[in-house]
Order: sequence, then structure tokens, then C-alpha cells
Amino acid sequence: MIIFINRLIQWLLPFICAVGIAQSVQRKPNIVLIYIDDLGYGDLSINGAIGVETPNVDALARGGINFSDAHSPAATCTPSRYSLLTGEYAFRRKAAILEGDAPLIIDTDKETLPKMLKKAGYTTGVIGKWHLGLGTGDVNWNDRVAPGPAEVGFDYSFLIPATGDRVPTVFLENQRVYNLQKDDPIYISYDAIIEEGYPIGKDHPELLKQFTDSYHLGAVTNGISRIGYMKGGTQALWIDEKLPFVLHDKATDFITKNKKTPFFLYYSFHDIHQPRLPNQKFIESSEMGPRGDVIAQMDWFVGQLMNQLEEEGLIENTLLIFTSDNGPILDDGYVDYARALVGKHKPAGIYSGSKYSVYEGGTRVPTIIYWKDKIKPANSEALLSQVDLYASLAELVGCELDLNEARDSQQLLNAWLGKTDEGRTVLLEEAYTYGLRKGKWKYIKPKLNATIPKWIADKYVDPGFNSGPQLFNLITDPEEKNNISEKNPDLVNQLESELQEILDSN
Repeated sequence: MIIFINRLIQWLLPFICAVGIAQSVQRKPNIVLIYIDDLGYGDLSINGAIGVETPNVDALARGGINFSDAHSPAATCTPSRYSLLTGEYAFRRKAAILEGDAPLIIDTDKETLPKMLKKAGYTTGVIGKWHLGLGTGDVNWNDRVAPGPAEVGFDYSFLIPATGDRVPTVFLENQRVYNLQKDDPIYISYDAIIEEGYPIGKDHPELLKQFTDSYHLGAVTNGISRIGYMKGGTQALWIDEKLPFVLHDKATDFITKNKKTPFFLYYSFHDIHQPRLPNQKFIESSEMGPRGDVIAQMDWFVGQLMNQLEEEGLIENTLLIFTSDNGPILDDGYVDYARALVGKHKPAGIYSGSKYSVYEGGTRVPTIIYWKDKIKPANSEALLSQVDLYASLAELVGCELDLNEARDSQQLLNAWLGKTDEGRTVLLEEAYTYGLRKGKWKYIKPKLNATIPKWIADKYVDPGFNSGPQLFNLITDPEEKNNISEKNPDLVNQLESELQEILDSN
């Protein structure tokens, strides 16, 4: 009987959503999710940035809700993106940073955010960085690459397949290599060097625009040494300095073509991820070198997108979400002097940690919700996670979720829209270990004898990573400098138990 009821609910869901559509045609907004890469809480001038100005994003914050305690689900990119699109904690899928030839990490049978919105009548698109894997593990880049975005709910896709520092350095449009010539097929390897492929960075440093560490000394394209090896696809190669313009053109085309019906655009920026190669238009637009310049570049493109929504007459009926996939990072593989030029600027604001870190700076990210004339501008201290966007947007569009759908996502629409500061009571932070937020308390689970990639451990792992539990009072100690676990053993045990209950849940 239970199985029958669940199947009946699944069969009825599209009709339930359709009824919601029929009842609220005039109120159903477009949804644009701008997902920045590696942008720290303190990297916006409205949040205290020094040496770079972000006037366009600041305008969104002043006209919308600027959150001070909203979090990416994880401190690295692939896990956060997985949780964002599935409403499920990344640890359940053992999600980790993927190589450029990794298989799709989202089960195509799983319900996803874009699938849910399609049921509610939305046209769905993803433009920009993907980094969730493609195919089944043996990709033929000269044919349609599947499964991919279409199989998890996107009607249109224009992708950076993995990251800017990984091959293949080509775009995929609807899962085919963009501008690929039949007489110049593309081949990718993450194991062995490809004969007669692109030059190898470790052998040809004279070709490099930026020097790099040993991890990035693979194929050289556009003067940048990447991770992995590559051959062919010459006409399809991207030029890093033009990359944001290409993505922007595709995003504006998607909006124009779909403006007559509700649309969901997941606009996943490459900026401000390494390699940081700002367009000439933005060179020296900050006081921090390339990292500051690509922050300014990112801000300009946000402004251009907002201008288009205004010109198309869509701004009053578009819910815009601006946030980041994890906390900031300075020198991360390439020598662009981000650490040397940071000056007084604090990328994570007052918070300790960075990308990869379980400290607050790893997941507490800039987050802004803007909906012109529909929400009252405010600052919010609500404790929120991006994993909650799934259930909250389902509430917004009137789509009832299946019992097993988006299992970790909480419906907190009123908090996202600034109607209340009451968010989560408990929040999980995923990194190389786990953190648990509850009220003013922050507990960090010890991870002894941890195996961490050396290139991360040398620079970014939190002090005391292989020591005992850590406990902080974030009201009196927001920088997480004073570990008070030994003074509060009962509280440590309680929070450890609550955290473990989450990790053990099925």
C-alpha cells in the first residue's frame, strides 16, 4: 500500500504543480541563480572589501536581502554544486572535487532542482562552470556527451565542463563540443601524456603566462598549463580572457529567447576561480592584482545582466539569487601574487578559514536575494544553507515534493525572502571534516590520522586538524580562535551525537 501511494504521488506531482501554475500565472517569477566561484564573504565592498569596488552587486544587496550567515553546503565546489541541485548533503554521494573526465555524479533517476521547476512550467538552463562530471567514465568528446545536464533536468546547457585549470579547455553546448571541427577531433587523458598533443607545462615553462605548481603542469593552452593532457580541438579552444564575455552572451540569449515563459537560469560564473586572467578591460581595475581585477570583472557582468533584465521588462518578475560555491582562496596553483597583493583586504571578512576549511570562512559566503518591489530591503542574520533553496523554491512555485525528494532541504522561504530572521536551528558544514552549527555554538568533529592531498595540506588545512574536537562560541568568538571544548565536555558530547546522527541517517 505504501509503495502504491508513493507511486501515485509521483504520478500526480506534475499535475499538482500545474494546478499551482494555473492559479498563479501572474505571480510566478523567473529565477536567476548567479553562482560565483571562490568568492569570499569579505570580497564585496558592501561586506568590507578593501582595494576593490563591487558597485553592481552592492546595489543588489541594498535593494534586496543581504545575508550575513548564509552558507554553501560545502567548502569545495563539486560537493556544493551537488547539494544545490539535489537538496541532499554531499557526503551521502561521497561527492569530492572531480577531475575533468569524471562521470556524472548525479544519478539521472534522482529528482533535481531543475526537474522540479520543469514540472512547475519553467524552461531551465545552465550556463558556465559545471564540474559535476559528464558521461559514464569513458567520454567520447567528439560526440554528444551523455549523461549530462539534460538528463538531470536542464533544457539548455552551455558549459565549462569542469574547471578553468583542467582540460578539456573547450565549451560544451547542449553536451557537444562547441565549434569542434570534424577533421580535428579532441582527445583527453588524465593518466598518460598524449603523443603529439598540446605542449606540457613542466617541459615548456617559456610558453606560460603564469607559472604554476607541480599539480598544474599538464597541457598548455592559451599560455596556461592545466591539469591533464589534451590533443586536437584547436578551433574549439577557449581564450581565458574572453571567457566571461562568451558566457554572458549565452546567458543573455537564453533570457531573450525564453522571456515569454517562466525560466530558471543557473548562471555559474568561472570568476573568480584560478587561473585568473582578467580581460584587458579590467586589468588594474583593483589594487590587488588579478584576483581583485576578476572580482571587478565579475561585478561588471552582474551589472550587465541586471541591465538586460531591465531592458527586457523582466526585472519586477525575476527573483535573483547571488551567492558563491565556497569560501575564498588566494594562491591556489598559479602565481598571480594574490597573497602578496592582498594588503589589508580580508577575503573571508572577520572569519577564519578559506576554501577547503571547516572554519566559518570555508562556507559562510556572500548571499543576496533581490526581487524588485517584491521584497523589502534588509540585512538578515538568518542561518541558511544553499541546500535549502530546493525546498524553498518548490514552495515559491507551488510544487509539492515527494517524500524522498530533496531529503536534506528545509523549506525556509520566509527567511530567504526576508520575512523572518528564523532560519535553520542546526546547520551542517562539510569540508575535510564536519562542522555543526547550533545557535551560538560551532562544533568541529575531530578527524585523526587524516589523509589529505599534500598540495592542500601544505597551505590550507586548518590548524589542529588532526587534534581533538573543537568548540567555539560564535557570539563572543566569531573568528574561532578560542577552542573551549575542554571546558564544555557535556556540550561537546551532545553536539557530537547530533552531528553523528546526521551522518548516520539513511
